Amino acid sequence: MKRILALTALAAASSAALAQSSVTVYGILDGGVSQVTGLRGGTRTFLVSGIMDGSRLGFRGNEDLGGGYRALFTMEHRMEMDTGGISNRPLSGSQLPDRLSTATLLGLPGALQPIVSNVAASVGNTVGVNLAGNIWDRQVYVGLITPFGAGLAGRQYTPAYEVSASFDTLGTQSSLSAGQVASFPPSIDIRISNAVAYRIAQGPFSAALMYGLGEGSASTGRLIGGMAMYKADRFGAGLGYNTRENEVGQKSLTSFVAGGYYAIGPGTAYVQMASVKDDNPTGLSGLQGQLSANPASAPFAATVANAFITALKQDARLIHVGYKTITGPHTIYVAYSTLNDKRPANADVASYGAAYTYSFSKRTDVNVVLTHFNNKNLAQAAPGQAGFIGGVTDTAGTDSNSFAIGLRHRF
Repeated sequence: MKRILALTALAAASSAALAQSSVTVYGILDGGVSQVTGLRGGTRTFLVSGIMDGSRLGFRGNEDLGGGYRALFTMEHRMEMDTGGISNRPLSGSQLPDRLSTATLLGLPGALQPIVSNVAASVGNTVGVNLAGNIWDRQVYVGLITPFGAGLAGRQYTPAYEVSASFDTLGTQSSLSAGQVASFPPSIDIRISNAVAYRIAQGPFSAALMYGLGEGSASTGRLIGGMAMYKADRFGAGLGYNTRENEVGQKSLTSFVAGGYYAIGPGTAYVQMASVKDDNPTGLSGLQGQLSANPASAPFAATVANAFITALKQDARLIHVGYKTITGPHTIYVAYSTLNDKRPANADVASYGAAYTYSFSKRTDVNVVLTHFNNKNLAQAAPGQAGFIGGVTDTAGTDSNSFAIGLRHRF
């Protein structure tokens, strides 16, 4: 989360401390072993990259232009330290939940199962992180800080996600973070390309407005977002909002997030609530045409395409509560998150567990995370970690446990 909110820290820094041009190289290497139950094939053990933070390499620069003006840039590259690659797939591979891969659960006749299976395999192959292999997938933007605020242009984190990260007990770290129960379909757009943003930061208060141009993208349309946060030592609160169009200009994923924290006893309590709505899922506008091109599926093209579009719609409420305490080198987190699915599938998911960090230094720590996912009705979520999506369990209603231990080094 510190990297996500780097701009706020830069905007608040004094001009005296940044009197010269500079470029900083930074990064995180985070890897370890994760064991997950409930997957197809039973309990499986993985060497993974990104238990508490996604591994990355970044470059950040700034130049003091005088008179309260500064130029800055950030370029942040995703790394998968287990494979040396720059993209990853869920632990369950291309498997989709039963509610998206079984004809009868889609409201279709069982005789259409072969067509449904083909579509599910095609959709499943699109699920993952940075499958396009973009070099600067995490962030890349240039900006100008002025006495009246900052303007940025490039690939950036969205306002609603910034609020979600700020008021997540784990700060998006590990399988215990709030967004893990709503990672597929994603409940919040994390980053957006082709975006311009205006930001202000004054003491504990910060705010931002963002506009993603879309630019005729085949995968996403325009995005509008905004956020406002107050973050002091003992108390913080914030609101964030994103709304995005799909690839044909229809209103798609819309997320509203509210959160806060308050120092209680030896630690800090966190609470977060989010509303998620998507009546026009992205990336499916060409599905009917693809089915129509095949003589075997052409007679059922409209019916099957509409069934998948309906199944991928979202209407959900997410609630997250947790507590974090730090004592010397020890940090302990406990958290509970629940996703209440308002759609007919009623795929409700809840997660709870604990995480422990022992810091050898400011740069190096060891982490242990234990998380339980409770899947109800047609829910099928499996825990991932900070750097990857967990995917789905073997069958609908199957619960999952995750135990992870890893080492993280920052530079």
